[in-house]
Amino acid sequence: MLVDSHCHLDYFAEAEIDAVVDRARGAGVGTLVTIGTRFHQAATVKALAERFPDVWGTIGVHPHNAGEGEMPTVEALVAEAAHPRIIGIGESGLDYFYDKAPRDLQQEGFRRHIRAARQAGVPLAIHARQADEDIADILEAEHARGGPFDFLLHCFSSGRQLAKRAVALGGYVSLSGIITFPKSQEIRDIVADLPGDRLLVETDSPYLAPVPFRGKRCEPAMVAHTAKVLAEVRGLSIAETEALTTANFLRLFTKVSNAG
Repeated sequence: MLVDSHCHLDYFAEAEIDAVVDRARGAGVGTLVTIGTRFHQAATVKALAERFPDVWGTIGVHPHNAGEGEMPTVEALVAEAAHPRIIGIGESGLDYFYDKAPRDLQQEGFRRHIRAARQAGVPLAIHARQADEDIADILEAEHARGGPFDFLLHCFSSGRQLAKRAVALGGYVSLSGIITFPKSQEIRDIVADLPGDRLLVETDSPYLAPVPFRGKRCEPAMVAHTAKVLAEVRGLSIAETEALTTANFLRLFTKVSNAG
């Protein structure tokens, strides 16, 4: 079984969501996590997670949306995370590539999400783009300030130092279709050196379709192609990679593993 640890089912047309999930199942994807990007859309995420037995959700505000005036309090995030089908907080983090929100608001939102994840006892899905040093600094500062918390760097496309500092804090790294791109050798080199028990796979669909689908709309079913390249990078069989990444997912997302 494979897990797509990060997708956006609510970005697909309502009329096709059932078919998208069915195609994922047909490709051997046994679990999908649909990710929150705006707090006022929490009800949509929860409804999707309630609708399918193999779909779970997270609640949070994407850094792109940190300046929209709806940044929830820590307490509000924790309250939403109490829902039985919500297994994580996020995605949150920093994006200095697009800079769609002021950086100070992104950083404040990131800190709130970290504190909410710690209080709720669920992992935080982190978006990091061209903000490696600030991401690592905030993770380390919050760890020192309030103690450990679970997190993963989603759609990893950052540098070696962020990966190293994140893993040192107990973090996980999730690989998307980017790992399959011809120009992503540096990322593959980093992934080859990371501890195997910290690796997950995802699609970030409908974005970043892996080779051989690059340029097309991505779907959760395509996570199998990302897992194939991860297997090659790590020198593992497909079955070993599926078992490894699924075990890592269940270790991190304890609400799923405890649900049986």
